[in-house]
Amino acid sequence: MAEKKSKKNKTQQNNTIAVNRQATHEYFIEERFEAGLVLEGWEVKSLRSGRVQLKESYVVIRRGEAFLSGAHISPLLSASTHVNPDAVRSKKLLLNRHELNKLIGAVERKGYTLIPLSMYWKNGRAKLEVGLAKGKQLHDKRASSKDRDWQREKARIMKKG
Repeated sequence: MAEKKSKKNKTQQNNTIAVNRQATHEYFIEERFEAGLVLEGWEVKSLRSGRVQLKESYVVIRRGEAFLSGAHISPLLSASTHVNPDAVRSKKLLLNRHELNKLIGAVERKGYTLIPLSMYWKNGRAKLEVGLAKGKQLHDKRASSKDRDWQREKARIMKKG
């Protein structure tokens, strides 16, 4: 008797669009926030095909609102002729007022930075995980790299024997 596969498993496998792997290397992530994105139609199509890069992007707070800058969303060749796609336009982030106030206070008073960590689908909507972060010094990067290598070596030893 064949078992039915649930639809939940299919959608959970491929919900990640893009990940900013360099962020955890360059910053200490203090807190994470989930934000919605205001996108145009061609951008959503490009996200579905995975044509987005978060590597050099950052979050800016202007006039009490958060914006994603520097994220590169490549337009598809089949984009409409009457739409003029701009690959690196600023996208507004949708956050609660309480979250925005917390982020504004941390950035302006405490010297934190806002960086995008990952972009993913949630209930058919594109979401961005934003991290409240402090920059790492060179010796911090070396220490975290050393810890990562030790964890990998420890796992190898435990697996062997």
